[in-house]
Amino acid sequence: MEYKDYYKTLGVKKDATEKEIKAAYRKLARELHPDVNPNNPQAEARFKEVNEAHEVLSDSAKRTKYDQIGANWQNWQQSGQPGNFDWSSWTNLDDSASYVKYSGDLNNLFGENSPFSDFFTSIFGDMGPTTKARSSQTRQNQEHEVEISLMEAYQGTTRLLNIDGRRLEVKIPAGSETGTKVRVKDFYLKIKVAPDPRFERQGDDLHTKVSVDLYTAILGGEVRVPTLSGEVNLKIPETTQNGKTFRLRGKGMPKLRKTTAANGTADTSNGDLYAQLEVRLPTQLTAHQRQLFEELQQESR
Repeated sequence: MEYKDYYKTLGVKKDATEKEIKAAYRKLARELHPDVNPNNPQAEARFKEVNEAHEVLSDSAKRTKYDQIGANWQNWQQSGQPGNFDWSSWTNLDDSASYVKYSGDLNNLFGENSPFSDFFTSIFGDMGPTTKARSSQTRQNQEHEVEISLMEAYQGTTRLLNIDGRRLEVKIPAGSETGTKVRVKDFYLKIKVAPDPRFERQGDDLHTKVSVDLYTAILGGEVRVPTLSGEVNLKIPETTQNGKTFRLRGKGMPKLRKTTAANGTADTSNGDLYAQLEVRLPTQLTAHQRQLFEELQQESR
């Protein structure tokens, strides 16, 4: 079995902070996302690797185990011992161990085939098509954790769970966030929302970055902005500065706990979406374009 260097995959140091790991993941995921690279098997393979690395390094328990494996593997390499590294003490041999199915972006994109490598599944357990739950005993009630994608959190979804031999279909309400608990008979379902490479969630609001070319930023125009309900047009005023943020009202997450409006009706409003512009500079200029920019430079003096 091949050892995978997840730190190298994300391009971070081994002592990287949680914030640095998250930033590296989001940058790579945006670049490699299949929507940006259609029919590109190389980008698709890298996208899987980046998500797998993030799945391990963003989870403190998985990261601790992975670091222990890495230290032992490097010691074996340096020792020059013959044969292969002994993986038997590190692989997940307990068939009763239960994990949450990874139901986020990868499974939506790549179907029922496991989006994880043999290295990952051998070390951390099967996260394939059969939905299982990772449980921990609370003071009086049992908790089971399940992971959903941001889109599922936006729309609401269901999960078919196998709990102590019982098959239960559980409805997860729209607007759920990491830490949300859903009461199901004699236990709680604890929600974890997987990261989405396009959006950062802050409460009911979403934040995203939108790329726009230099000429649109200077002259004004329109740009397409992704939202969880589909793309929308955003009008860009002329001479818009790099980094300017636009607020798209009602394009964020549904409010999980509805409040009562003044007229007595339920508040069904959503949070907002904040789109920050990233102005793309030209990578090369023709002789005529350079002349025009030089003329503008002279006029501005």
